[in-house]
Amino acid sequence: MISLQQPHLKVGAMSHPGEKREINEDKHRVSSYRQKSKKDRIVVAIVADGIGGHQAGEIASEITVETIIERINKDGLDDPIATMRSAIIEAAVSVFGAAEQSADFYGMGSTVAMVCVIEQKLYTSHVGDSRIYLHRHGKFRQITKDHTWVQEAIEHKIIDEKDAQDHPRAHMLQRAIGSAEPPEPDSRLILSDREGDADSEKNQGLLLKAGEKVLLCTDGLTDLVKDEEIQLALVEQSPAEAVQSLVSLARARGGHDNITVVILEVPDDWPYETSWLPRRLFYFSVIMILSFIAVIAVAMLASWKFGLIPWPLGGGPTPTPPPTKESASAILSALNLFFS
Repeated sequence: MISLQQPHLKVGAMSHPGEKREINEDKHRVSSYRQKSKKDRIVVAIVADGIGGHQAGEIASEITVETIIERINKDGLDDPIATMRSAIIEAAVSVFGAAEQSADFYGMGSTVAMVCVIEQKLYTSHVGDSRIYLHRHGKFRQITKDHTWVQEAIEHKIIDEKDAQDHPRAHMLQRAIGSAEPPEPDSRLILSDREGDADSEKNQGLLLKAGEKVLLCTDGLTDLVKDEEIQLALVEQSPAEAVQSLVSLARARGGHDNITVVILEVPDDWPYETSWLPRRLFYFSVIMILSFIAVIAVAMLASWKFGLIPWPLGGGPTPTPPPTKESASAILSALNLFFS
């Protein structure tokens, strides 16, 4: 993996401790690479929300992000889903090991949401309730599923979705970095509520198009800002402007938690992966048509020059005698001269 200074996507990223906490336990990273083997351009974005009092949450989220980045640098992204999975599991083991070494860090943990955009293709993985959203075709939707008690209760019809936000167990995680048993990273990329898990996993490698946006965030944003408000910011503002306005809005509404937002946008001059095919077919068709016209024109010119087609000077059509061996040879000679 070769580090790049300039990403091939538009990027906005911002993190703030909020209005109630002195320490920001959120961590994020946006890194750009070029893959040695395939020369693909890559953007890796990670958001982690630390869990634990004192400075433990801050340590857990930092270990999570750093471990994942180190693993990606080491292994590359020839198989992005496998690499992300192993990197997250390694981060979970590292966080748990660090917690076991110090009483101050005992019980610390973190969420993580990460994306890899390899040229045009989107890959995702996450653990916990930090989220990934996608804005495409004018629609905005969460493409991850929270690993919380409340989300499982909704799926089992124990509570209604409208009651989830203010539920006392709203932030009770069912899966997190730092547990004794490493969590299984979630590789579902959910594009429809009707999809099964296997279908969602098949969406990995989603081909992004010009103007589409991917947003990663911690619950410090989504607890206080509605999806419709996030979508409006994405539509009306650049990534750099949108992250600032969304963080400011969450802070204005109390900012009771750390707030982290990362936005990736596909530029308007995006080189579509399959765009070469229609262009080449068009150019090939034009060349073939022009070549056919040229052949016909040369054949007619040669026929007229060698007297095979008398030029009509007036009156009715002049009958054309049948071609001889000599006339056919003359036509072939003229064609060979034209294409030589």
